[in-house]
Amino acid sequence: MNRFRNWNARKVFAAAAVAGIIGYLVGENRTAEFAMAASPAKSSSSVAETGSKNIFVDIVKREKPAVVNIYTTQTPKQPHIQRGPRGQYDPNDLFNEFFGNQMPQMPRHSLGSGFILDKEGYIFTNNHVVERADEIKVKLNSGKEYDAQIVGTDPETDIALIKIQADKDLPVVDLGDSDHLEVGEWVIAIGNPFGLSQTVTVGVVSALGRDIGAGRYDNYIQTDASINPGNSGGPLINIDGKVIGINGAILPGNQGGNIGIGFAIPINMAKQILADLKGKKGVSRGWLGVIIQSITPELQKALKLKSSAGALVGGVALGGPAETAGIKRGDVITKFSGKEIKDSRDLPRYVAEQKPGTAVELELDRNGKKMTFKMNLGDLREGEKSYQAAAKGEETYDDLGIVVSDLSPEIEKGLNLPKGLKGVAVSGIDPRGVAAQAGIQRGDVIEEVNRQLTANTSQFSDVLSKIPADEAVLFTVRRGNSSTFIVIEPIQEQRNKQ
Repeated sequence: MNRFRNWNARKVFAAAAVAGIIGYLVGENRTAEFAMAASPAKSSSSVAETGSKNIFVDIVKREKPAVVNIYTTQTPKQPHIQRGPRGQYDPNDLFNEFFGNQMPQMPRHSLGSGFILDKEGYIFTNNHVVERADEIKVKLNSGKEYDAQIVGTDPETDIALIKIQADKDLPVVDLGDSDHLEVGEWVIAIGNPFGLSQTVTVGVVSALGRDIGAGRYDNYIQTDASINPGNSGGPLINIDGKVIGINGAILPGNQGGNIGIGFAIPINMAKQILADLKGKKGVSRGWLGVIIQSITPELQKALKLKSSAGALVGGVALGGPAETAGIKRGDVITKFSGKEIKDSRDLPRYVAEQKPGTAVELELDRNGKKMTFKMNLGDLREGEKSYQAAAKGEETYDDLGIVVSDLSPEIEKGLNLPKGLKGVAVSGIDPRGVAAQAGIQRGDVIEEVNRQLTANTSQFSDVLSKIPADEAVLFTVRRGNSSTFIVIEPIQEQRNKQ
């Protein structure tokens, strides 16, 4: 039996070796064919004129001069150090007698990328690259450096607009149309990874419409073009040499680098808010005035829906456009001005793409009946202000990234909460905070923390204060008609990951 096994293994090995040789020869042939296909024929005008070896070289030569490196400096605020209680020795006291009540803090430096939009010196980059920066330096491909100023930012989409005052004409990029992007297209990323300026990587569009938990308007382009820390804010360019995305996030490996999964913000999302960013008055977005949720298989069965597509209305804001038009809790919105709502995440993005006052049409399903409603969108900023005004006893928890408030009659009516419900409403949330990452949303009602009732913000604060930093926190959250459990890992572990 052992001989048979050894003989069989030798046969398998020999066969594998022959197959490998054949595969290598075939692979070599296919590689040559692919290389010829990737390089346009010499009759191509762009390559013929520039003498480039292939289309990627041609694109990089044209677009690279307009890609910039961004260096920022942030000076931390000096914390005030308290002395020890009277009558007790504090070893810091002697130090403070000589150096004052402030500990020295070193400036923080970070780096990123960007690209020049026009001759006036406007540059697109990521908000997280420049937020809280006290000094911004921009270095061009030519080596010339300029001071830059923030013109406008939009934390919701992680987009920022900065500007430099140049003493000569600037190279600019061409902006493309990300709405017509397809999976499998070639793309090029140019940026400043790890401070290695003007680095070029090539890949394909791996997926579209990715939600990575960064914010309510997530619609990322996924690519395997190598993107690393420092690439943030740089352009993602298609095979036509047009910018179709702003590189903004990575799924890090064990060492914090690229593992072939990077994300870019669609350029059309940036183009939609460019005028608002230049206006320096904040980004203006439409507001529908509904709280929505995804349709789970359980909800689909309970509501007797034919499909899980659409956005289920879990609450309607008091006095908002939706309530005025007649939208009710339990409605399933299936279309927004002709656009299909395949997933509940589609609706906030479609609404945000419109300006306040825009006339829109909603198609929905109400108890199996198809209905159509027309309305004019409100202003998201005004809608959020009215919601916040109704929030009383508001408390902010930076470690969790949430703001909670006591339930007022206005909030109860706006969220269509049953009478007598006890809990605190999530009136604000940091999309990058641990609570948002765990799944908590604005408009949720937290009924319990670690199975202890939290009827108001005072009880909520009291229960949280007694939970050790190294323990997970269990939240009982009400959303719509149902309650669910959400676990947030130990806050201390979250700090260690940052």
